[in-house]
Amino acid sequence: MAKNGNNILVYAGSTLIGCTKTNEIQTGCETIEISSPNQGAWRNYLVGRKEWSINVAYLVTDSSALAISGGNGVKDLLQVGNSFTLSIKRRGQSSADLSGSAILKSVKITATRGNLVQGSFQFVGNGSLG
Repeated sequence: MAKNGNNILVYAGSTLIGCTKTNEIQTGCETIEISSPNQGAWRNYLVGRKEWSINVAYLVTDSSALAISGGNGVKDLLQVGNSFTLSIKRRGQSSADLSGSAILKSVKITATRGNLVQGSFQFVGNGSLG
């Protein structure tokens, strides 16, 4: 992956999620304990199902930068529950390093007088990330 955080870009379909401030990619898996108390002091596990999520914090300089759902404005942006194909690319690369289908779980927009609008998207993976 990239050495510099500015080099990791998140796309919803073919649209760059504009003015990205931070990107957070998280993966995890369930662990299922298979040991019993009479097997000694150490626990043993099996790997269960996996999950992933992507959180994107952004700065808004133009409302069109928020139009990830193909619309043009904040009203379209707030349609949580919509599915997106997300791609993670390094700046300057044409192909995605990772991609997968995700559901827009939440959107946060903070507008403070005299400052740029800030906010975040939280996507939850719907299937594999690869």
